[in-house]
Amino acid sequence: MTQPDLDIRSVTIDDAGELLTLRRAAFVTEAQQYGDPHIPPLTQTLEELQEDLQADGVITLGGWYGHRLVGSIRMLIEGPKATLGRFAVAPDLQGQGFGTQLLMAILPHLPEGIEEVWVFTGRDSVHNLALYAKHGYEHQHDQTAGDLTYAYLRKILGDGEPTA
Repeated sequence: MTQPDLDIRSVTIDDAGELLTLRRAAFVTEAQQYGDPHIPPLTQTLEELQEDLQADGVITLGGWYGHRLVGSIRMLIEGPKATLGRFAVAPDLQGQGFGTQLLMAILPHLPEGIEEVWVFTGRDSVHNLALYAKHGYEHQHDQTAGDLTYAYLRKILGDGEPTA
């Protein structure tokens, strides 16, 4: 059975409440895995999220399945580099291809001149690491922040991957 396509588009300020709910639901399992209920996706307020959605250099895409926001991914643009973050899929739909669709959708939304895309995830988040590796992201280094160790991965964009 093939997974239906998501309607992937920019998240607007009007979607902020739904996005906050999605992220909190999606990141609970990550927080449980690391024994830390205070990870940023779980502590961000609605006001902070609204500010982030309007910030310069931030692009947030959402994936809608029917009328439901089921996934999102955030991109921070810094010169020739984009950093992915807050990548979330509704827990009841994980493992069905929605995350892959979102990850593949970022390239056409990146501004011209982006040469590399970075992403970080918990070093022990095996499923996340496998997804990124499958799509050409290569482990670069680990970095510890508090009690958590993050793996940083990078994908160099080539001629076959236009960014605009």
